[in-house]
Amino acid sequence: MLRTLDIRDMLIIDQLELSFQPGLNVLTGETGAGKSILLDSLGFVLGWRGRAELVRTGAAQGEVVAVFDLPDGHPAHDILEDAGLPGGDELILRRVNGRDGRKTAWVNDRRCSGEALRRLSETLIELHGQHDDRGLLNPKGHRDLLDAFGNLSGLRKDVRSAWQALAARRKDLAAAETALAEVQAEEEFLRHAVEELDKLDPQAGEEAELDQRRRMMQNAEKVREGISRAHSALGNEGAEGAMGDALRWLEGALDGADGHLDEPMGALERAMNELSDAVDGVERCLEALDFNPHELEEIEERLFAIRGLARKHSVAPDELGPFADDLRAKLAALDAGAGNIAALKDALTGAQDTYSQAAAVLSAARKEAAQRLDADVSAELAPLKMERAVFATEIREADASADGQDLVEFTVATNPGAPSGPLGKIASGGELSRFLLALKVCLTADVSGLTMIFDEIDRGVGGATADAVGRRLASLAADGQVLVVTHSPQVAALGAHHWRVAKHVENDQTLSTVTPLDSDERIDEIARMLSGDTITDEARAAARALLV
Repeated sequence: MLRTLDIRDMLIIDQLELSFQPGLNVLTGETGAGKSILLDSLGFVLGWRGRAELVRTGAAQGEVVAVFDLPDGHPAHDILEDAGLPGGDELILRRVNGRDGRKTAWVNDRRCSGEALRRLSETLIELHGQHDDRGLLNPKGHRDLLDAFGNLSGLRKDVRSAWQALAARRKDLAAAETALAEVQAEEEFLRHAVEELDKLDPQAGEEAELDQRRRMMQNAEKVREGISRAHSALGNEGAEGAMGDALRWLEGALDGADGHLDEPMGALERAMNELSDAVDGVERCLEALDFNPHELEEIEERLFAIRGLARKHSVAPDELGPFADDLRAKLAALDAGAGNIAALKDALTGAQDTYSQAAAVLSAARKEAAQRLDADVSAELAPLKMERAVFATEIREADASADGQDLVEFTVATNPGAPSGPLGKIASGGELSRFLLALKVCLTADVSGLTMIFDEIDRGVGGATADAVGRRLASLAADGQVLVVTHSPQVAALGAHHWRVAKHVENDQTLSTVTPLDSDERIDEIARMLSGDTITDEARAAARALLV
């Protein structure tokens, strides 16, 4: 419930503090007095899109503060939690509009975005009027309104899930068919390439190994000549033989040397062992350099074949193996393609059946809800002096979508036998107001904690009809809070709380004020609404009669 509204420096309001009450709150005043400015200011603090320039002339900034009571279980609590905003049993919205157009908003003293305000506003305020911008006159919103009336959110969720699954199966099938078509187009290439790669069977690292062996073989003759000469110099015909002779000669002289040859002979023996290891290593190298010229030819042929295939397929030589695996996978997909496509088509058919069943259940529920809505609206039209009018919710088949396969439109016929048509085109201004009131009453019957605002919804009606409109509004406000901007004395007289909106000139500036009225002031205001600027005793008497 809206408890207070504090407006400062907005349009022609310099400072205004309003305290609203439960029940029917009426605001009256002459045309142009500023009633619409109150709604503009309230819409501003709620984040609604409205006028671009709201700051009062001469002021640095405009500010609006709205305070709401939030009972336990109010849907605004969930939005506050999701947005990370502080909660509680009181909700304080504050929004400032600078002269430069910059807007800043707070929720319970925490900065927030305009989008967060708009989400909160959907749970706080419902605006009704002949130019209702919440969907009543726009058929595009009628399906959502019917679903909300029928509490069909669960069925809609089932349909949306089925639609998403159906879309996924369609996507899978389309991707598989495209992939199969692409593979079929290159089937001949794939089979030839795989056969060629399988025949060569290149291994990772093989190209580098072959290149190293090839280089070694090519340089083998030059290298072998030097190594052979070194082997001759180290072997029995060279150093190894000479050292052996020296060792034998020393051994022969050992007895007469009186121990002086022990150390040289030990060193010579160690040198002989090291030399023997060196000779063995050189011999192994010579063995490694021995090759068959035909082997070099074979190595070069394989090396060139691997490099040729790598260039042909634009991959590195070491990637030929994984590349071949990819080609084999494509061939496997091609060979299994027909079976995969058939399985995907079966899955698509199953998803289509699931969606069709869910959509059919939703359609049936919508038709049942439409019958209840039509009956409820008809019951509401009777006290509004439109008992002969016919309201009907038309449901037609539409293209399948995530929201089902129904088109929903609210239609009316103002008299029995008259042709029905769209709500906004068939009804006159006064009739439209009453249709909107009846429909809104039905659509908000289960809504709690919502403040409803009716902006001159009684326009174009008077007398007994206006009285019926006022009584319906009063009945609607009995369990909640309703704010009505009205020019109808019959509606104003039924208000539980009454404010008069007026404007005056002060220091060459036009300012708007809102004043709560007591019993005597209400008589004068309603008398003014009945008779105009000159309030007569007869008008006061009529006002008293209305207020009884």
